Amino acid sequence: MCLAIPVQVTELLDGDMARVTLDGVKKEISLALVDDVKPGDYVILHVGYALNRIDPEEAEKTLALLAEAGQLSEFSA
Repeated sequence: MCLAIPVQVTELLDGDMARVTLDGVKKEISLALVDDVKPGDYVILHVGYALNRIDPEEAEKTLALLAEAGQLSEFSA
């Protein structure tokens, strides 16, 4: 099953890349598909690409549900 998850952008990098964090795990992802992303924004992440920005409140609700279901540990795999 494929899953797209909300992550928070912590830093913008060169070449349409960004550093994101989720539950203490940091990763570099591509922002090539999303415009106007700033540090602090939440984006939906799927296979290394941000698909779109998401409202922070909605991101927190989704992350809480994923944590409750025990699915957040898969991000660090």
